Amino acid sequence: MQKILVCIKRVVDYNVRVRVKPDGRGVMLDGVKMSVNPFDEIALEEALRIKERSGAEVVAVSIGVADTQQQLRTALAMGADRAILVQTDLGVEPLIAAQTFLALARKENPDLILLGKQAIDDDANQTGQMLAALWDRPQATYASKVALNEGKATVTREVDAGLETIEIDLPAVITVDLRLNEPRYVKLPDIMKAKKKPLDVTSLDALGVAAGALLKTVKTEPPAQRQKGIMVKDAAELVGFLKKKGLI
Repeated sequence: MQKILVCIKRVVDYNVRVRVKPDGRGVMLDGVKMSVNPFDEIALEEALRIKERSGAEVVAVSIGVADTQQQLRTALAMGADRAILVQTDLGVEPLIAAQTFLALARKENPDLILLGKQAIDDDANQTGQMLAALWDRPQATYASKVALNEGKATVTREVDAGLETIEIDLPAVITVDLRLNEPRYVKLPDIMKAKKKPLDVTSLDALGVAAGALLKTVKTEPPAQRQKGIMVKDAAELVGFLKKKGLI
């Protein structure tokens, strides 16, 4: 194992209560804390554990606005060797993201590409699969365990029926699930060291990727407000309340 590419995305921190803009055109981002997508953080942690065993180079890559460098610096502080930002102010859909990561893969020639199974902002769960198809390499999704041995990866996947174990040839794309690992905490000395690690900035044009929107968001609405709950003394009172509501 020589090189691992880890794809990360800048998203609203999962502890933040997301608010919809008054005009319904997306969510409010001004002054909102942004973080590395939690699933991608797990992918990075797995790459770092592989690095500690094999000495592989870990390259963190992301697509987004200039401030995305903050999340890449976090990846460098965790232990990534270098980072690449494909800077753009445009919204990046899964297919454009996959095409961009493909261009980086052709440039970097990694043995493995890791990314989260989905991002918590759009929950698309498409980029990894599209990337594998475009790259014409094997894929394993929803990974809860990854073992590498002699040019192959044995991956335990979380599926509806339980767990499924498959073996794929490398290079490959693996998308990770929550139970794969627990990401490490970033320490202050590592944050200071990360400032000296290389972070290259490029563009979609430089990679030969044509930017453009294939999807149109018509309107964004907050979820309906839930009705306030009530407390009941016992099962009989609960049944009486449900009958009154016509639920039973």
